[in-house]
Amino acid sequence: MAVMFVHQKAGAPDLHRRGMRPETASPDVLLTDVEADLVIRDGDCVVWSETSFPVAELACALTYWLRQPDDERGDFAFQSMSYAEVGAVRIEESAGGWRVGSVFLPDTWAAPVGWDFLVAAIRQFVSSVRQDVADIGIDPALIPAL
Repeated sequence: MAVMFVHQKAGAPDLHRRGMRPETASPDVLLTDVEADLVIRDGDCVVWSETSFPVAELACALTYWLRQPDDERGDFAFQSMSYAEVGAVRIEESAGGWRVGSVFLPDTWAAPVGWDFLVAAIRQFVSSVRQDVADIGIDPALIPAL
């Protein structure tokens, strides 16, 4: 199987409800307000899903995680400004490769994949979120390119 980060229905409805515009809102507000329905898949199986998830914030966090030196990277646990719990999205190295899951379903994981495959899946997700951010009218540089 293959792990995928799939999102749809991206938007920033809270931004407009609060009377803010993309060009005047702070980066922190923009990161948390760009939301979409997120599904972590392992092939046809859903590992975890969430509606109105802060996909821009996740894409940014994953970018910074990938940019860390290999010997300093470690596992990934998404620390969001929108969730009290750390690890809404988790990526852990295991004996068989890298697996993706969520603290909200602690016993459910995508099958382990190799590092190169994981990086490709993250790059595709980040690129797609950057495009959604641009489509909303926000500078895609909000999320660093990989």
